Amino acid sequence: MNQLREFYGILKHAFRNLLPIIAVVAFFQFAVMQQIPDGLWPMVFGLLVVVLGVALFLQGLELGIFPIGKNLSNEFAKKGSLSLLMIFGFCLGFAAVVAEPALIAVASQAEIISEGRVNALTLRLLVAASVGAVVALGVLRIIFGHSLHWYMIIGYVAVVLVTFFAPEEIVGLAYDSGGVTTNIVTVPLIAALGIGLAVSLRGRNALTHGFGLVALAVMVPMISVQIYGILVYSFGEAAEVVPNGLVVDPGVDEVVSPTAGSLLLGMLTDLLAMFRDVLPIIAVVLVFQYLVIRKAVAHVHKVAAGFVLVIVGLYAFVVGLKLGLFPIGQSMAEQLITLDRVVFVYLFAFSIGFATTMAEPALIAIGHKAEEAAKGRLNGNVIRILVALGVAIGITIGVHRIITGDSIHYYIMAGYTLVIILTWLSPRYIVALAFDLGGVTTSEVTVPLVTALGIGLATHIEGRNVLIDGFGLIAFASIFPIVTVMLYAIAADVAARTRGVET
Repeated sequence: MNQLREFYGILKHAFRNLLPIIAVVAFFQFAVMQQIPDGLWPMVFGLLVVVLGVALFLQGLELGIFPIGKNLSNEFAKKGSLSLLMIFGFCLGFAAVVAEPALIAVASQAEIISEGRVNALTLRLLVAASVGAVVALGVLRIIFGHSLHWYMIIGYVAVVLVTFFAPEEIVGLAYDSGGVTTNIVTVPLIAALGIGLAVSLRGRNALTHGFGLVALAVMVPMISVQIYGILVYSFGEAAEVVPNGLVVDPGVDEVVSPTAGSLLLGMLTDLLAMFRDVLPIIAVVLVFQYLVIRKAVAHVHKVAAGFVLVIVGLYAFVVGLKLGLFPIGQSMAEQLITLDRVVFVYLFAFSIGFATTMAEPALIAIGHKAEEAAKGRLNGNVIRILVALGVAIGITIGVHRIITGDSIHYYIMAGYTLVIILTWLSPRYIVALAFDLGGVTTSEVTVPLVTALGIGLATHIEGRNVLIDGFGLIAFASIFPIVTVMLYAIAADVAARTRGVET
């Protein structure tokens, strides 16, 4: 009975989180376009399915993913084996990314854009290995208690330098590769690993040391993919590539593809495909739980139910988005581009960036965990608003770049130079969280809608290359939340010091 009451509360919370998206769509459709959208009722039904999916997903996190992540961290900390912890970190990072559908799609696009110089499978393995290596490094950082800010300053100096030399064709996709590594399942699991490990070790702080693994998982693929791009463009040869139909455009697929003429079989097939994407993570968890720690999973029925709820909730969530928001979002983007007043395009980019981020399930989960770890210093809702504001600003700037046709190099280098300066100035407790929040913005809601907007703009603006200019918005959506959260922390720190002087 208590669990049903708790689920009902989560359901209401999920509906409130989607209200900003509903408001944005309604405003632009009725006030700007001044017409009733085609397929209004499927859209309404889709929104209800999204609400149900988010609620199931969050319930599954609490039942399965968070407990198993914390439990494994505690057990490894008790064993005191640094090598085992690092191997587990590598395997978890690699498994979380290698089967990620969005990465498969990005790798496919990279192969097409580079005219065969970039190999899609090599790129996927490179990104997965980069994430695995960096999660292992992040585990080492927590154990030794290093401050994250030096890692991020050195890392993003490297990002900016590599971007300067990288070919234009690979820059947007490299940053998108970093963004898609942090999906709706892996973010909470990796965050649970970091927080659980920090809580288990004496002298470590959950807020300062527990966060940061997601930030590192976003950053390192940006470097490795661009270095790979420099090498293949310097020494590789172009070849004819046959497109395999994988594109990061959410509107091209049917909501549910029938299997053997049956929609029910099609839904079951899609669910099994989603299970397949999560399977490498489950395999790593089970191997380390039973073969390394050699202990049975506590409350195994709850953990199993949690993973099932996560997969079913995620499936319902994606179906609801395809049914409800993707069609109208794409058609509105196309209609707005044809209007003479470009200000509406900027306003739509800002509004949809803010609204989708407020509805992001991974951000809701991390915001809640940050509030718990901060013990009163941070408010989860304030964090979400700051992150949503950062995403809105970033996407608006990214849209401006596509409209003007400017090179992405200078925007990205300027953005991360600002991030490096703010990292130096920010209070230490906020650095890890700020960078993690930049990673969680590029998850299941934001990535498809933002990518659809970028592709739509590049398709309908003369002189733009869809495969080059259509990508890169995800990078802007990642940079500016870091900026807004750090600026807020700096301002709060200055205000606190001023109050201290006054008293």
